Amino acid sequence: MKKNILKNMTIDIICPLYNAEKYLKNLNNYLQMQKNVNINNINYILTESVDHTEDILKEQNCNYIKIKKEDFSHSLTRENAAMKSNADIIVFVTQDVVIEDLYWLYYLVKDLGKNNIVASYSRQISKYNSIEKYTREYNYPSNSKIVSIKDISELGLKTFFFSDASGAILTSIFKKLNGYDQKNLPISEDMYLAYKIITNGYKIKYCADSIVYHSHKFKFKQMYNRYKLTGQFFKENNYLNSFNVTKSGSNLAKYVLKRIIQEHRLALLFKYPLDMASRYFGMRAGEK
Repeated sequence: MKKNILKNMTIDIICPLYNAEKYLKNLNNYLQMQKNVNINNINYILTESVDHTEDILKEQNCNYIKIKKEDFSHSLTRENAAMKSNADIIVFVTQDVVIEDLYWLYYLVKDLGKNNIVASYSRQISKYNSIEKYTREYNYPSNSKIVSIKDISELGLKTFFFSDASGAILTSIFKKLNGYDQKNLPISEDMYLAYKIITNGYKIKYCADSIVYHSHKFKFKQMYNRYKLTGQFFKENNYLNSFNVTKSGSNLAKYVLKRIIQEHRLALLFKYPLDMASRYFGMRAGEK
């Protein structure tokens, strides 16, 4: 099928970096090779690192700014860069996503501005045959969808699912909604933004044909700490608790267990209780 070239929509890509030497060359190459899109700038924000990330940025003539470690914020670092953009579309990516498709970006942004769709995010697949494989399946299915305020009654909290590991938003809307409201959010800044998008009457598209690989090997302690931050986020933004947060978590747990059993993954069956307990008790600790 012939793809229409998005000539009239300019794109700024924003990517925070920290100790990213093992990711950067491949990521930057694939960002520059994207087809049928008009990339205005690829903007890297480098938090002071101890590896050779900055050397690679210089070698590849990348556009970047450098900040101190204590100045990094998941929300404010992205917001500061986005507010300076004069492109039509802002695309957020993280350093550890692996792009292998030259049309990843085209599929991500091609419907922005149509039918009140103002933001979009990619499908994420884990390369590890772990519990994360199934959580990714649950959160990033094989079919695209568009959500709006009308879906809240059915989807609850899932209506506000969005990911800035590979996500896009119209620059005008990001600025109109005041980004992250100058808040220093340690996690879930993407959900914070998605809530504002949906409740202001706009739509978000999940683009299943825009694929990135995004994989982690979290230890149970790391998982606990991650969900502790998530619990703190929900405590500080308690208006979200009215959207069945507990039900959303239990649905994920049920899906993962079902898939482990379907694929006869005995080793994962033993890890499953500890993994889910790390998430649950981390959330509870954060909420306190």
